[in-house]
Amino acid sequence: MKYIHLVLLVSLGLLLGSCKTSSTNENSQPTSAKDAQPVLANHTKEGLEKAYFASGCFWCVEAVYESVKGVHESISGYSGGHTKNPTYESSNTGRTGHAEAVEIHYDPKVVDFATLVEVYFGSQNVTQVNGQGPDNGSQYRSIIFYKNEEEKQIIEDKIAVLNKSLAPQKVAAEVQAFEKFWVGEDYHQNYERLHPNQGYIKGVSIPRLKRFQAKFPHLIKEGH
Repeated sequence: MKYIHLVLLVSLGLLLGSCKTSSTNENSQPTSAKDAQPVLANHTKEGLEKAYFASGCFWCVEAVYESVKGVHESISGYSGGHTKNPTYESSNTGRTGHAEAVEIHYDPKVVDFATLVEVYFGSQNVTQVNGQGPDNGSQYRSIIFYKNEEEKQIIEDKIAVLNKSLAPQKVAAEVQAFEKFWVGEDYHQNYERLHPNQGYIKGVSIPRLKRFQAKFPHLIKEGH
């Protein structure tokens, strides 16, 4: 029985793939080195603010935040590392220090930073180290970034509450001061929306999105 169970798990993993291996499907790779080169994010529209989160595959996290009221845009990219101009290929070696991350453009009059933090922790396995679901490695680790002391306090207060309820386990996410965000390659943007029938999206991203939406129905935009 153990052998059969193991075979089933391996087969399921091969079918779903991971955020890394599945990216080669549907001819989604960039066509040149120029296409693969991320650039620094642009300024937000007037009245909007930015927040930065990493928790596994950025396809999944982007889709979660884009379903939240008050979020105008979610951009996939890289943050938390020590090299300049990271690419998908270089970050996936684990040697750049970067994690797949998202830049959230949101309207603070509709949704505040504390709510975005609730979304962050409510849409992942908070105790999983260096990954989410089938994606494992430092490039998939959870990092929550803060831009000022107020945001840092909000994050630390939330983690303290979670750690108390999780004991003896604890939250695995790193807490880092935000430095830079590098926008990911074009073929990664809006990936879940543009490739709804792709294996990883059907098997991992959409179920993760649906679980989150079931927990926070009051935060979800109409039509999502």
